This record gives sequence, C-alpha cells and structure tokens, in this order.
Amino acid sequence: MVGWVLAVISVFLLAARLEPDVRGFGTHQQLGFPPCTFRFLWQIPCPSCGGTTSFACFVRGNWPASASANAGAFFLAIVMTLSIPWCLISLWQGTTWQVRDPLWTSLLLMLVFVGLTALLWIGRLVALRFS
Repeated sequence: MVGWVLAVISVFLLAARLEPDVRGFGTHQQLGFPPCTFRFLWQIPCPSCGGTTSFACFVRGNWPASASANAGAFFLAIVMTLSIPWCLISLWQGTTWQVRDPLWTSLLLMLVFVGLTALLWIGRLVALRFS
C-alpha cells in the first residue's frame, strides 16, 4: 500500500509539471513521447486520447476540462485520489478499511474505468462520423 500511495503521488506530481494541451489531447508529448500513432494512422482518436491532458487538468482542479479531455481518465484520477487516504487508513488499522475483498473491488473499479473509456471512445467516433 505504501508503494501504491507513492506511485499515485508521483503520477500526480508529474501531471502537475505538464501544461494541459488546449486541444484536449497531446499533453503526453511534453514527456518526449511521439504524437498518437493511432490518430496518425487512422485520423481518429484512440481510446486513451486526452488521458494525460485529463490528469494535468485534474491536478489543477479544472475538473470540467479533465472530464472533457477523457472521462475515463477523470474517473481514474478520482479513484486514485481516494485511494490515498484509504491506503493510509488501512495501513493504520492493519486491515483493508471498509473493503471485504480488495481484489474484487479493484476488478469492479477497473471494469468501470474500461467501460467509461470505451463508451467515451464510441461516443467520440459517432460524433466524428456525423460532424
């Protein structure tokens, strides 16, 4: 749990160093990564497009922009934020606080994340098709 808390804090600190791209995607390029190959090859956004931008907006408290950039990443950022105090309370109590089966809970949260990301991507593709 300590490792998880440190990893989450590291991700948020990194996101705070990035300037959110005004396009709503492409912020990852500030880390030295190339533009999205998926977008380059097929001229459509990939399912994770806007994820880094979403995190960069989230840590600045600009939650509407975070959700707009990528709703799945916004949900993930919320879960990661809430996981910090949960881990600390669990460590303090010596048991998983208010969670009977952490593996099942993690799986459920992952399914929600994947589902939101998939729905967002399909919605973006439909919107592009009819624009």
